[in-house]
Amino acid sequence: MVVGIIGLGLIGGSLAISLKQRGFATKIIGVDKNEAHLEEANELGFVDEACELNEILNKTDLVLLAIPVDAARQLLPFLLDQAKDGQTIIDMGSTKEGICKVADAHHNRKNFVASHPIAGTENAGPSSAMDGLYDHKITIICDEEKSHPNSIELCNKLYDVLKMRVLKMNAQEHDRHIAYVSHLSHITSFVLGQTVLEIEKEEKHIFNMAGSGFASTVRLAKSSPEMWAPIFEQNQEHLSTALDAYIKNLQEFKRKIDEGKKEDLHDLMSEVNDIRRVLKGI
Repeated sequence: MVVGIIGLGLIGGSLAISLKQRGFATKIIGVDKNEAHLEEANELGFVDEACELNEILNKTDLVLLAIPVDAARQLLPFLLDQAKDGQTIIDMGSTKEGICKVADAHHNRKNFVASHPIAGTENAGPSSAMDGLYDHKITIICDEEKSHPNSIELCNKLYDVLKMRVLKMNAQEHDRHIAYVSHLSHITSFVLGQTVLEIEKEEKHIFNMAGSGFASTVRLAKSSPEMWAPIFEQNQEHLSTALDAYIKNLQEFKRKIDEGKKEDLHDLMSEVNDIRRVLKGI
């Protein structure tokens, strides 16, 4: 099978490596508007051929969209306009409501599958790509009843090769849940990094005191703004609700500290330790 991948950074590059090495793709054709990324992907050897965007559907059986969610939403109608019977377009974005609304308005909606493989690192670009990025992670397929059964079957095969566990849900449900379990954690990390950087301007030794706890908590703040700013914009409604709940809990935690309520803090943290149970399922 000839697979086209639009976007050759961490997500698209890792797809290319795994799908080629595991025999799913006989050939990988890559597209990236960043010429440096395209050149790097060729040098790293995970793209067999590069082509222009308007040629991708003439050369491939399957196209994977691995670009920022706002760009994917804008590009999808152009791709669906050219899609022929039997061709499938799958997007990998972290928000689903917006792109599904665009797809729903197109006469070739059946050629599209909305998916979200929940995998990644804080790194970006072709050099960050790796085999095994998706292994044993969860992926979500949204609104599958609107896609052609053959496209859904192909998508399931794709994620089986990537060793991912597939969940199914509607696009709105996906965006609401992902706001809490993914997007909120990135915002927390960005804001923690912002807060510490502001303090560091006055306290020059603060980073000498930073330990592994700080490093692990702020790791996500190294994530690409080009990728995450569109995600936050696309999931504004659900993320705002999640932030309201988070800010409320932060204010309550601060109140307990201000009032010296050690026992209340102890009890609250003991309850939250139950997060271990949740994390064991990941």
